[in-house]
Amino acid sequence: MRVVMFGYQTWGHRTLQALLDSEHDVVMVVTHPKSEHAYEKIWSDSVARLAEDHGVPVLIRNRPDDEELFTALKEADPDIIVANNWRTWIPPRVFELPRHGTLNVHDSLLPKYAGFSPVIWALINGESEVGVTAHMMDERLDAGDIVLQRAVTVEPTDTATDLFHKTVDLIAPVTVGALDRIAAGETEFTKQDRSQATFFHKRSDEDIRIDWNWPAEDLERLVRAQSAPYPSAYTYHKGERLEIVAAVVSEARYGGTPGRIFYREGEGVVIVAGADARTGRNHGLAVRRVRTADGEERSAADYFTSMGGYLTSRP
Repeated sequence: MRVVMFGYQTWGHRTLQALLDSEHDVVMVVTHPKSEHAYEKIWSDSVARLAEDHGVPVLIRNRPDDEELFTALKEADPDIIVANNWRTWIPPRVFELPRHGTLNVHDSLLPKYAGFSPVIWALINGESEVGVTAHMMDERLDAGDIVLQRAVTVEPTDTATDLFHKTVDLIAPVTVGALDRIAAGETEFTKQDRSQATFFHKRSDEDIRIDWNWPAEDLERLVRAQSAPYPSAYTYHKGERLEIVAAVVSEARYGGTPGRIFYREGEGVVIVAGADARTGRNHGLAVRRVRTADGEERSAADYFTSMGGYLTSRP
């Protein structure tokens, strides 16, 4: 089939590479310009460069809604558009243009975790699986019929970086497998159960600020979800920003006020956590490594020279 690819960052790059390696003919690529957004500078393999290296025409757009682009699409005469990590709305006259419509590849197990940063949100929420879904695009974001979906297990110590690598490796088989079904003439795919749908926004600095009212189990996952190269989860100590680089749930249970710097346990320093910490029924967060405002990374045992005082959400 003749394919036009819409995509950005490493997700789009992997999709384009899969298409170039397949029996399908990539006739045009549309990608976004470089971005300074913190999350868009991560995993930023260039879709444009890969296309140019293979002699594929490239158009760069923030939004695919201008007449020049629409004319170029008509002239490319695609059988299908394949999109992955396209960051803005694609209008119906574009996604309905190809003979077989548009296949969107999304890094979650739809209908859950539509929208942005699905792997990070899923890890924070304690999901047992993450994955990749190829679905037909319609007027609702990430809501069309599912053509192919594959999952991988979230292990107890997985970070968002681990899950990125697990899910990005699914892009090629899911994309090409879905295209094979469409090329074979299949048109009946799996309807999404919209009662199970969830939609998540882009992550920002506010989303990585630690709230010590959260249970320690949730905070431990937040720290893993913000693994390098993502910005680390952070708190404040004596008015200065302090990033939590590594932490585990404490072995013992600790009572008191959320955020209290309380006790040395093994390699960590336990911070009291949970809105009902006063009951003494909660585990704490045993912080193992921190990064100070000047960028120095230290063990928590070295940083916290004495117990007492509080970590806070605001300076």
